[in-house]
This record gives sequence, structure tokens and C-alpha cells, in this order.
Amino acid sequence: MPAIALLAAVVAVALEQLVQWKYGPMGIVGLLLLTVGVKAKNATCSSIGAVVLALMVTGPAG
Repeated sequence: MPAIALLAAVVAVALEQLVQWKYGPMGIVGLLLLTVGVKAKNATCSSIGAVVLALMVTGPAG
């Protein structure tokens, strides 16, 4: 069981670093909002986080 928790922590840190490197601080904000919203079962917070991440992935229009 501790090995699974350690593996999950390593994956979470790696994902956070990837988002930080690729999308900068706004990517981290989006990921944080999405994570907090899912954990708190708050649809508004998770939706805002998902929209921020979607906007970061798609980039500027035009």
C-alpha cells in the first residue's frame, strides 16, 4: 500500500512539473482549480479549472 501512495505522489509531481514547464503559472492555476474542485465535489471550481486548462492547451485564437 505505501508503494502505491509513493507512486501516486511521484506521478502527481511529474504531472505538475510538466504542466508548469509547458503552460506556465496559468497551467498550474488551472490544474489546482480542477484538482480542488474534484476533491471538494465543487462543480463550479472544477469547471473553471477545466476551462483554464482547455484554453491553455488550445492557445490563442487566430
